Amino acid sequence: MAKEVTYEFIKEIPKSELHLHLEGTLEPDLKLRLAQKNQIDIGQSTIEEVEASYQFDSLPSFLNIYYPAMNVLQTEEDFYELAMAYFKKAAEHHVTYAEVFFDPQAHTSRGISFETVINGYYRATQESEQIGVRSALIMCFLRDFSAESAAETLEQALPFKDKILGIGLDSDEKGNPPLKFKKVFEKAKAAGFHLTMHCDIDQEDSIEHIRQVIEEIQVERIDHGTNIVEDERLVDYVRTHQIGLTCCPVSNSFVVDDMKGKEIIELLAKGVKVTINSDDPAYFQSYISDDLYALSKNYQLTEDQIIQLVRNAFEIAWLPEEEKKLYLAEVDAFVAEKNN
Repeated sequence: MAKEVTYEFIKEIPKSELHLHLEGTLEPDLKLRLAQKNQIDIGQSTIEEVEASYQFDSLPSFLNIYYPAMNVLQTEEDFYELAMAYFKKAAEHHVTYAEVFFDPQAHTSRGISFETVINGYYRATQESEQIGVRSALIMCFLRDFSAESAAETLEQALPFKDKILGIGLDSDEKGNPPLKFKKVFEKAKAAGFHLTMHCDIDQEDSIEHIRQVIEEIQVERIDHGTNIVEDERLVDYVRTHQIGLTCCPVSNSFVVDDMKGKEIIELLAKGVKVTINSDDPAYFQSYISDDLYALSKNYQLTEDQIIQLVRNAFEIAWLPEEEKKLYLAEVDAFVAEKNN
């Protein structure tokens, strides 16, 4: 009989998080405090009222709450504080390496300078290592903005190239296929950035979007992407090319009422580099250990499956091979100690 996987084991095993939106870590208490500091009227005056406002049942309804909340972020210190709050929480969950998303257009479009955003976040990534979390930034374009806006944002980013590891694509996928951004991603790749894109679950033209992402734009990772199980040829493609998927089961359960655990397990069994992440943990009230545990309990995952999911994340991280080996050795050492 397989040993039950405990929450303690999941929380303590060293982990890498690769699908985390810094703006999605805005906990109600910090949102309220920043609103009061910056004299922003958010329509709520207590933490309980902020918590009650975090209600949604689809991707569009989530985004309608998510973007206005960012108005409380005004200064470099605000962005730094937001990121550090996440890194402290990540350290509690034994995340030793994280590649985190940020959305500059959500801020520049409301008058905040790119420099303010990047400098606040980057300072936090530099200090996160002091609490045991090495981290790097992935800049995402908002797909419901124009391709021209994405190109302008890339130009703004180039002077800060040493502070940004990769480029991603997020926000509302409906009517915004990956090919809309092909040219700007080509420029980003030529500039030396790593590439990833969201292929959200159960969207219109999901399979065609996944095909565009991996065959035409040739990203290194797909964020979400579990609809790929509907096309065995594409499954074979990502397995052969070692393209990883950054899955987020708890956020899935909010926006489509399905964790997609069956698909995650199927892909794991086929040797695809699927990983588990927390997405927007302040809104879904689930950090990475909670996501792994929820998946484990709902789908009776074995310890070996949990370990493979954890190892996959380090294996598809944008790290030099020698550094990956060191992180994987830490995972192996933890498992060996627990099983002695």
